[in-house]
Amino acid sequence: MHPILNDIRLVAFDLDGTLVDSVPDLAAAVDAALEALDLAPRGEARVRDWVGNGSLRLMERALRDALGRDPDAALLARAHQGFLDHYGRDPSAHTRLYPGVRVALDALRDRGLPLALVTNKPGAFIAPILEAFGLRAHFGLCLGGDSLATKKPDPAPLRHVAAHFDVPPAACLMVGDSRHDIEAGRAAGFRTLAVPYGYNHGEPVRDSAPDGVVESLAELV
Repeated sequence: MHPILNDIRLVAFDLDGTLVDSVPDLAAAVDAALEALDLAPRGEARVRDWVGNGSLRLMERALRDALGRDPDAALLARAHQGFLDHYGRDPSAHTRLYPGVRVALDALRDRGLPLALVTNKPGAFIAPILEAFGLRAHFGLCLGGDSLATKKPDPAPLRHVAAHFDVPPAACLMVGDSRHDIEAGRAAGFRTLAVPYGYNHGEPVRDSAPDGVVESLAELV
């Protein structure tokens, strides 16, 4: 195993940008919601830099870009609901696992390490995506951005995971692609591991000073 797993008894993973590249489906839903409001689509490249803080913030960023100003609350609510409706029809149609993900998750599960998923994506979309790739059974707990009162970068979801499995935070590892994952992990007392291929708003995730970086999750095992 990778040295970062020494003495680790629980591994928590982010989803978007860490395990799966979901931007094609997210961008399609964003553009559909904008077009329903007679606004121009923004495209996949822009959406890639907006992902990571939940669907409401995603649509807020898309509207701000389309309008050239901050959207009012009513327009944001309409756009967000349009996004949820479109995305919910098939959230895994064009989503793909990153290379090395299945190998890593299979190996960690087979070694008896409890695995958790902690994402800012609305919880309703987690199971359909995991089930599409045959990965639902790998995770003993899945938390979405609406599962608790707060979401990453707040450490509360990670503290919840550690308490759920009765594992001290110091024996837990948070794996993610963004500064929010690293900030949440550090604040929760977790060890942190970053992958550089994700979204992170166009910034190098190494700038967040994670405890380790791997180019592929396959390096874990």
